[in-house]
Amino acid sequence: MRARLLATCLVLEAFVVFFATLVATALSSVPDATVWTAGAVLVVVCLLAAGLARRPGGVVVGWVVQGLVLATAVVVPAMAVLGLAFAALYGWFVVLGGRVDRDRAAWEAEGGQEPPGRTSPVS
Repeated sequence: MRARLLATCLVLEAFVVFFATLVATALSSVPDATVWTAGAVLVVVCLLAAGLARRPGGVVVGWVVQGLVLATAVVVPAMAVLGLAFAALYGWFVVLGGRVDRDRAAWEAEGGQEPPGRTSPVS
């Protein structure tokens, strides 16, 4: 579950980075080609990190992406707010997803039985 939450966060972050790139072209004194190149690279990095969320080290890659997004605040200061928001969301998903995974593993170790008359929504 944690990998799904982290991948979802990173995909949503990719969309936000794309739209922030649109804003950065208007707000930044950096040449548009540079802004678009950096934005496109960061979007691709977010999507690749989302794909790596299930692999060993995937959580660390996600944290590196959070740092990269925060670093864009040097060019567009408003990205500090978005970067901090996504870093907080990512951290919350790391904790929450780990808790769900532990609870699910404990439930399965106990036999994973649903009460009579109830079906499991997870297959």
